[in-house]
Order: sequence, then C-alpha cells, then structure tokens
Amino acid sequence: MTERLLIKALSGGKNTKIITLNGKKMTKMPSALGKLPGLKTLVLQNNLIPKVCPELRTLTQLTTLNLGNNLLEEVPEEMKYLTSLKTLHLSGNRICRFAPGACDGLQNLILLNLNNNHLIQLPQEVSRLKSLTYMSINYNQLVSIPRELCFLKNLVELQLNYNQLICIPEEIKFLKKLQKFLLARNNIGVLPEELCDLKKLRILDIAGNIIQIFPSGFQDLKLREFYCEGNPLFLKQPVISTQRENVWSLQEITSRFVMNQLAENNPFIMDGIERYPQVRSMISQGKTCAICGQHFITVWLECVRFVSPPKDWKISKNLQLVPLRVLICSYKCFTQRDPNLFGIAQV
Repeated sequence: MTERLLIKALSGGKNTKIITLNGKKMTKMPSALGKLPGLKTLVLQNNLIPKVCPELRTLTQLTTLNLGNNLLEEVPEEMKYLTSLKTLHLSGNRICRFAPGACDGLQNLILLNLNNNHLIQLPQEVSRLKSLTYMSINYNQLVSIPRELCFLKNLVELQLNYNQLICIPEEIKFLKKLQKFLLARNNIGVLPEELCDLKKLRILDIAGNIIQIFPSGFQDLKLREFYCEGNPLFLKQPVISTQRENVWSLQEITSRFVMNQLAENNPFIMDGIERYPQVRSMISQGKTCAICGQHFITVWLECVRFVSPPKDWKISKNLQLVPLRVLICSYKCFTQRDPNLFGIAQV
C-alpha cells in the first residue's frame, strides 16, 4: 500500500503537493521524497521512523511537516534547509536534543509541537525562530526556561505543562505578545514580578506547583482564565492584626536588626548580646513571618495583603482560597516600608 501511494505521488512530479502516510508501520523515511520538490505538506505520523532521510533537505517549499509518534531521538539538522516550513509536529517521539544548526533556517516557522518527548533543556539557538507564534513542550523534562526563548517577540502561546521547571526567568517580560502561558504541574516556587509586565496575557495556568504568594501587581493582570489549584498558598494560620501606629518604634527597628543579624551568625552581635539580658529576653519573644522569613516583635502589616481578583477572571472552581483572594507579598525591608498595605499578616 505504501509503495503504491508513493508511486502515485511520484507520477505527479512537481505537481504533488500533499503526501499523507499515517500509521503505515514505516521504519524509514522514503528517499523518493527528494523527487518531489514542489511538496507542501508531508504527514508521516504514527510510524516507526528513527531518523529522517537526507533527501528531506530538498523540500524547500514544504510548509507543514508532521513526524509525530515516531522514534526520532533529535530534532534533525536537515530541518535547517526547510526554509518555507511554518508548522512542525514532532510530538510523541524520543527527542532529547536538537542537532547543531537545526534551527538555523526555520525563520518562517509559526508552530512548533514537541509534546511528549525527553527534552531536558532547549538550545540557545531557539532564539532564531523569529516568527514562532505557538510553542508547545508539554510532558518533557525541562528544568529551566532559556532566556533566549524570552526574546521570541511574536510568541502568543507557550505551553510548558508537566515538566520539572523550578523558576521563570526575569526576561519573561520581553514576551509582550504572550496571551496564553501554561505551566501546570512543575516545581515552580516563585512567580517573578516581571510576569506582571505581560499586559496581553489572558490565560495563565500555574496549577500543581509550589507557589505560596503572588508578586505585587499580579491583581492588575487582565486575565480571563486563571488556574492555580494545588499550590500551598496557605502554609500557616493567619493572625488577624491591626496596625496601631503609623511609624515603628525605635525598639522595634533595633530588635529586628539584632534578630536578623543573629540569624546570620554575626559574631560581633552574638558576643555583645550576652552582656544585655534584657535585650535577650525581649528578642526571645520574636516571631518569624511565614511568608518572607523576616523577624519581628510587634505584628505589622507591611509584609502581605489580600487583594480581591478582578471580577472578569475565570478561576478554577476548586481553588483552595477561602475567601477567594490573591495573596501579595510586598515585603522589602523596614527601611522601604509601604504604609498603605492592608489585610491579614501571616506570622
């Protein structure tokens, strides 16, 4: 059957524009493809192809290539010759690397699908995909987002669900056109403040990470859909507090300084504190903020606040916030205190 289809395609010569050979149990890519320079679409998914044939590089008019669900172990070098390619599907393979130069000629690529592979990292050369608009790398083993990825100025959708990411680079702010950002089921602990610079972001999924708080300004994002269930947003019971004074007492400022220095094992402070039992007694009553880890004697509200999310946000129903509010940490230090913060301080 495969041979008959190829013979029929070859008979069309330059006029053959589309070849679809799905699920034919092919173990290699047919070299006869080199005789079809006018080919626009090539679909060879659900086969047993371990590598591409050298003749692939002759298909310079190809706009769509689907090699999903095969046995490829790398994004091959031959890709750089496909200068007209706009859509590339490589999901469901065994890809763990990019061949050197694979991205060089893909200046017109719009969609890249690398779901369900074995990628641990992305090469710096990914920054050469200048036209890339949709990128999906779900179900891989990525541990970081390369800064170079953040310079793909046309990127509208970025899917990185089910990886092993631990952080988001500050350079994420350069993805000015990003509208959909999916990061579910990773190991991300902190959202950078630069995320709030993504003014066009409409869908954000951070479910199943280890995020405790949201950056200041997060409530200003114009999200339409927001998913964050499965994060430890509450670690300890909050303590309700009122701010009694507008300024700190000298005792509070000094106590905090001493406690923070003791936490850093400052030898000078540790030696001096032994001579002042009253000071030792006072700071022994000190507490530590559950959010930022800073020390205090008197409960103040400079560290955290609750902000109700905009009404037009579509939020996952099983969100573990009762009442539903966004927890913002604005703690800098006692010399940069914002007197306008309000809400419930966690200690």
